[in-house]
Amino acid sequence: MDPLTGSPGIPAGLSVVPARRSPAPPAADRSPANPNAGPRSPAILVLPGGGYERHADHEAEPVAEWLASLGIHAFVLRYRVSPHRHPAPLADAKAALAWIRRGGHRLAVDASRVGVLGFSAGGHLAATLAGSVPTGDDTLDVPESRPDLAILCYPVVSFETAVHQGSINNLLGAEPSGNQLAALSAELTVTDRTPPAFIWHTFDDPAVDVEHSLRYALALRKAAVPAELHVFPHGRHGLGLAAGVAGVEQWTGLCATWLSGHGWRP
Repeated sequence: MDPLTGSPGIPAGLSVVPARRSPAPPAADRSPANPNAGPRSPAILVLPGGGYERHADHEAEPVAEWLASLGIHAFVLRYRVSPHRHPAPLADAKAALAWIRRGGHRLAVDASRVGVLGFSAGGHLAATLAGSVPTGDDTLDVPESRPDLAILCYPVVSFETAVHQGSINNLLGAEPSGNQLAALSAELTVTDRTPPAFIWHTFDDPAVDVEHSLRYALALRKAAVPAELHVFPHGRHGLGLAAGVAGVEQWTGLCATWLSGHGWRP
């Protein structure tokens, strides 16, 4: 893993696992001025969960390594969490996404294929990004900070129904207004400009109710946005890659196939 130490303007908390693709660009096409000549790969920003209180490490670099194995540049963001409040995490994610798209990392990234993948509260942050929720900062609320697709893994979605109270408290404080809760309920921010999504959840998730994913998928359907939803019968919350978990471990293969269908695999 290359933490991009010393890269100019790199957002705080961001690290990268470059795509492992073959063949490499021909040597004749590369030069000090153009070290990444040749095919460009998509990139995905990985947002680990943790209830806006911490970051779950097993939903970070291991996931980036899996994406890299598919030929996708993966960036892991450890965004600000409590005691920081909204819009701090969203501002971090927008800054990271725009930086990835603009190429400060000097990797061969296809700027037209930059997506986001989030788990649990990181899934909420990913869905908030996809819904173009404003931060109030005109330098961040720009087209470059919007993902081209989203992968949501047992996401927190609604702040109004079947709520995950810990995420709300950590992001908005103990007494948020009704307007704040509505503005950050991702199912309410879906429009026909929201990017396609791959969503998965377990039916008996005891921490974040499967209703969150169902509501988001239904909102996408109503907006005529393409989506793929998988609900597995059993599984605890926070499974990450779910290696060795019967049934649920299929999600990575299903997602890889979905990415191929969208032209995101070399």
